Amino acid sequence: MSLRPTVSGDVPTSTATVARAAFPQGNPYLRLRDHLGTIFTDAQFAPLFAHRGQPAECPWRLALVTLLQFAENLSDRRAADAVRGRIDWKYLLGLELTDPGFDASVLSEFRGRLVAGGAEEQLLDTLLALCRDLKLLNARGRQRTDSTHVLGAVRFLNRLECVTETLRAALNALAIAAPEWLRAEADPAWLERYDRRAGDHEVPQGEAKRRAHAEQIGRDGHQLLAAIMAPGAPIWLRQIPAVELLRQAWVQNFCLMDDVPTTGTEAPLRVRWRTDQEGFPPSLLMVALNETDKPCIFRTNAPPKHT
Repeated sequence: MSLRPTVSGDVPTSTATVARAAFPQGNPYLRLRDHLGTIFTDAQFAPLFAHRGQPAECPWRLALVTLLQFAENLSDRRAADAVRGRIDWKYLLGLELTDPGFDASVLSEFRGRLVAGGAEEQLLDTLLALCRDLKLLNARGRQRTDSTHVLGAVRFLNRLECVTETLRAALNALAIAAPEWLRAEADPAWLERYDRRAGDHEVPQGEAKRRAHAEQIGRDGHQLLAAIMAPGAPIWLRQIPAVELLRQAWVQNFCLMDDVPTTGTEAPLRVRWRTDQEGFPPSLLMVALNETDKPCIFRTNAPPKHT
């Protein structure tokens, strides 16, 4: 990818008109753009890109989106949706109302360039320096400048969305291939947890709550895998591609602290969300789900029974 630096100009007239009409009482992102401008420039990120190749997305916008998705607890997919559909984001990013945005994978690639080039600290440092120059921060105040925390939180959200959608896809596949078996083995709570796409559920705020949420998903997935691997389960269930994908994703994202039970009578599973300490593969080697846009079909005519 190569960088074609762009000069950040004014907010397009049509975007400004609609944004002012939509938010007559004001909006934080409109005020942010009015007072701080674009915050970043393409020139800051020029060393991260080659001189030749396919033009990259505008890096000053990608840097802003990275901060926005951290502030709003959004995965890459949901952040890309916000760029396409939210007027306040388009105003802040200086985009036309008709701008289609970009693919969610662009954000992951941009973060990879930041880390590889040792430029991740620019995210918060640039914003804080601008706020100090405009005297928006106290001279002796303390502000967190750990941009790696921002990148780590966003990576967590993307992994969380991936495992949620992977489990949902496995449940959907089983609902087609073995509906009676699934009715007998599914926990009734799964219907509520996985009947919609991950992006349609609110992710808990706070690191501890997010991790607890992730580990609940991990327990659900391991419970399903244990039922599939149980001696009395049909052998062919293990050969369903969505089930194999689930198994791989769970190995990469969770640590199982106890042996997987073969019945529902044992103590609850102790599952731990993998972190840098436990180790997990780099993003390029992580399994990914490519069918997250399929409608959910994990529904049965009768409530599922847990055995």
